[in-house]
Amino acid sequence: MNIDLLFKIAGIGIIIAVLHQILTKAGREDQAMMMSLAGMVIVLTVIIKEISELFLTVRTVFNL
Repeated sequence: MNIDLLFKIAGIGIIIAVLHQILTKAGREDQAMMMSLAGMVIVLTVIIKEISELFLTVRTVFNL
């Protein structure tokens, strides 16, 4: 596992958390919720790529 992946996910999380707080304080809760959902989708797409590589590695190790 690459340490850059962890930093990328943590960076996205921090940016989304700050923007969520700013939008909530401005009274735009709907946009803050949509921002959080968009952040989750972005992180999930990054993680899905890594999970697919994991499954390919398991398949090759066990000759499936």
